[in-house]
Amino acid sequence: MLKKLCSLNGTSGDEQAVRDFIIHEIKDFCEYRVDALGSVIAYKKGKKQPLKKVMFSAHMDEVGFIITYITDDGYLKFHPVGGIDARVVIDRVVRVGNRIGVIGAKAVHLLSDDEKKTAPGFSDLYIDIGAENREDAEKYVSLGDFAYFESDYCEFGNGFIKAKALDDRIGCLLLMELIKSDLEYDTYFCFNVQEEVGLRGALCSSYQVQSDISIVLEATTAADLCGVAGGERCCILGNGPVVSFMDGRTVYDKALYNLAFTTAEENHLKIQTKTAVAGGNDAGAIQSSGKGSRVLAVSLPCRYIHSGASTVKKSDIEETKKFLKAYLRKIYD
Repeated sequence: MLKKLCSLNGTSGDEQAVRDFIIHEIKDFCEYRVDALGSVIAYKKGKKQPLKKVMFSAHMDEVGFIITYITDDGYLKFHPVGGIDARVVIDRVVRVGNRIGVIGAKAVHLLSDDEKKTAPGFSDLYIDIGAENREDAEKYVSLGDFAYFESDYCEFGNGFIKAKALDDRIGCLLLMELIKSDLEYDTYFCFNVQEEVGLRGALCSSYQVQSDISIVLEATTAADLCGVAGGERCCILGNGPVVSFMDGRTVYDKALYNLAFTTAEENHLKIQTKTAVAGGNDAGAIQSSGKGSRVLAVSLPCRYIHSGASTVKKSDIEETKKFLKAYLRKIYD
């Protein structure tokens, strides 16, 4: 299921394929509707009606690119959709509509001494789709079209997974599995759009649900890499789900944070926190929407996030599933 989700293309504002797939998978297990912005708001009946309204959320969109100009000689100029480091895209294969392209830059052999001292920015890059000229390129591509990393899903090493869009198809997977399971209490689930460009979908969907407690399922930056030590490693693949105390958008609910670690300890599960206040996710919008909501983010540690080769570990996915099952029994108390 994760392989299928990651193979779909759906950047911010272009989530239709992802939305259709998710609806096909959950429609027999819950009630759902699609709001005006495109987020899916699902409601799953449990055995009991809770005193507190609980919502789980994940976002459907992935980072990508949008075509802004076509040069006379048929190259495509583009802009990132979401937070992408220009250094990770050079020579990457991308898909633009039905065409394959390569993100190119001036060859190192042709760089001046000054150019060699700085990394190229997006304004220095282009997509080569093998067009003869602008007229030829315009047969296949229009301004405003989206481009996506063309990256195979593969498993490697000791239980690692490499794919595009793990942020946040992995959260969508977890939501789908919760919806298909037997729940003790009635619960809301939101598959949000446009997280990567400003948490826009979550702002709208959470205003509609007005939950008391909101759990965001995400992928988050791991830095357990060669040459990185101590707190700068942020979080580590293989050490279980990541529960943050604060990031660039949110100060998380202290009671929910403490309960997460208590739950993991009682059930002998791995859990970790993120030793960096950085980034952000839909919790930043949910927390302050409408009457406000208590929020917690439960994330999968992910290396090389926002690239065509994001990497997670299968054991962390399984540990997160176990944790969520145990945590669900606690948050309604």
